[in-house]
Amino acid sequence: MEEDIKKACEIMQKGGIILYPTDTIWGIGCDATNPDAVKRVYEIKKRTDSKALIILVDKESKVEFYVEDVPEIAWQLIELSEKPLTIVYDKGRNLAENLLAEDGSVGIRITKENFSKKLCDRFRKAIVSTSANISGEKSPVNFGEISDEIKKAVDYIVSYRQEDFSTPAPSSVIKLGKGGLIQILRP
Repeated sequence: MEEDIKKACEIMQKGGIILYPTDTIWGIGCDATNPDAVKRVYEIKKRTDSKALIILVDKESKVEFYVEDVPEIAWQLIELSEKPLTIVYDKGRNLAENLLAEDGSVGIRITKENFSKKLCDRFRKAIVSTSANISGEKSPVNFGEISDEIKKAVDYIVSYRQEDFSTPAPSSVIKLGKGGLIQILRP
């Protein structure tokens, strides 16, 4: 695992794209602050950049670095959530502009899974996390379901957990809006 983390960080520092296991499914990742790398992720997925990408971080303090104003309810949701939770916040900052949604919002998940948490900690910046599939196609549940097209398009494929055939569920997604508005996008 340590060698995978070291190599993945080196690749992302150079603007490269990785294929890696997360707290939910396998993801395509890159430096979330690098607009050229983010653009490549959209190209690999054949997805328009009007559909925002989410990011992974390893601790709560990083949420405050990437969001202008974190509503108090977010901390309660994070604390109470028993499964992976992606929260969409207004006014993302310190990220590649082409990663944000058209309204400037950003989806952030604090990962608790061992590999992705260590990867985020070692990289010291937010990492893009989007499903390892072409846009519109079924999301692969485990490494064996990832298409060769995706595998050939990335710069590094993490070895860790390739033999794991469990079927993790996607994260819940909640949007926090102005005035305390809470919108459940995916239960």
